Amino acid sequence: MSANPYDQGGLAGAAPRRPGSRPRLLLRYAAGSRLNHWMVAILFFCAALTGLAFFHPYFYPLVNLFGGGPWARILHPFFGVAMVVFFLGLFFRLARYNVWNRQDTAWVRHANQMLAGNKDGMPPVGRYNAGQKAVFWLMALSLLVLLVTGILFWRPYFAYDFPIWAVRLGTLLHAASATVLILSIIVHVYAAIWVKGTMRAMTRGTVTESWAKRNHPLWYEEAVPKDRR
Repeated sequence: MSANPYDQGGLAGAAPRRPGSRPRLLLRYAAGSRLNHWMVAILFFCAALTGLAFFHPYFYPLVNLFGGGPWARILHPFFGVAMVVFFLGLFFRLARYNVWNRQDTAWVRHANQMLAGNKDGMPPVGRYNAGQKAVFWLMALSLLVLLVTGILFWRPYFAYDFPIWAVRLGTLLHAASATVLILSIIVHVYAAIWVKGTMRAMTRGTVTESWAKRNHPLWYEEAVPKDRR
């Protein structure tokens, strides 16, 4: 878990906002968290592209991005293990913020309001909403299954010690978990683009005060002292 207090969000501007001045910014992610996030993202795309290349012949030309079939096959498991290692950094930083609570249950019950574009009808949430928490735990579970099942058929290091039925079952679960992970990432990216101002958090580390008030009001109340609101 990060010792940096700014990983929990805080003021990025020291003075209260004056009328007509630029919006005050809140620090949502410190540099270490952003670097960790982008390493996971890069390794995800490398692992996904090499994995898809062997999932169906239609995707096989993707091996050319990695020096051909043999190299893609060699690199794929190493990309996967590296992605899990870097994700653990995010997991230990963010897991405590993704624990389900009553606000999340209320958020899910009003999810139709969000889909209709009526954010004002949504219950207030903290650092993350229920949708973000669901994606976080789906990613964590998918990566765990991918790691365990990948070991079953990572030739020539482990696979020869396992019975063939275990290798076949592992292959099926590996493909299913990869599908869940890819869909989760698609939802994650779409939501980041859909909610204006969100991409800034993972590129510059900051969000505007108005963004925090509108999308994560309970987190805003924790991050900003009353005398600075």
